[in-house]
Amino acid sequence: MLFRRVLGLIATTTLAASLGACGSLDRIENIGRPPALAPISNPTQAPGYQPISMPMPAPEHIVYQPNSLWRAGSRAFFRDQRAARIGDILTVIINIADSAKVDNATTRKRTNSESAALPNFLGLESNLKHVLPNAVDPTALVDATSDGSSAGSGTVDRKESVELTVAAVVTQVLPNGNLVIEGRQEVRVNFEVRELMISGIVRPEDISSTNTIKHTQIAEARISYGGRGQITDVQQPRYGQQLYDVIMPF
Repeated sequence: MLFRRVLGLIATTTLAASLGACGSLDRIENIGRPPALAPISNPTQAPGYQPISMPMPAPEHIVYQPNSLWRAGSRAFFRDQRAARIGDILTVIINIADSAKVDNATTRKRTNSESAALPNFLGLESNLKHVLPNAVDPTALVDATSDGSSAGSGTVDRKESVELTVAAVVTQVLPNGNLVIEGRQEVRVNFEVRELMISGIVRPEDISSTNTIKHTQIAEARISYGGRGQITDVQQPRYGQQLYDVIMPF
């Protein structure tokens, strides 16, 4: 049993060394040469290729007009080139430069005092010693005081600046003509992926002649800009620490 484990360890080490050696040999061969570019190939035949499915408008019957310079539904001449149907694409310009500064201070104090006595009550006050035998004084039955105070302060100083451009797809046309859009962009640099997602509702009238729209003109806008990868993973607390922060009451 031990012999098999040793053989497995040797085989694994040998394989790793071989792979590393192959990479080193490739680097040695390319000394003094620029990095080679990948050849042009059919992307649909690349490993891992998956066809996409996007929302598309209903097919339209094209009617050709005799002796006409254009046909119905063409994308030329006088047809509006702005996004208007399901599957059309428009460009969203995101330019967020927000800042907020809030400084609050709160002070609260309260003092209460209550006292009650029952010196004479039809002679029944003399029977209190049978109910409460520990030296009851009818002239000082209740004497309660309370004193509470609290003070709090908070400061918020936030600055945000995001300037991006992303293309979005019309995924739905509402009954009133407004367009539901959604766009997503991913950029991978080495082992880090940056993600940009945007969705919301726009009016066709707000789309400019260049088929662009500002993020401030999107209703119910949902904008997310973040990343995932090795660097982002290191910046996040570990799961155990996050769980401890949630359940720890102090």
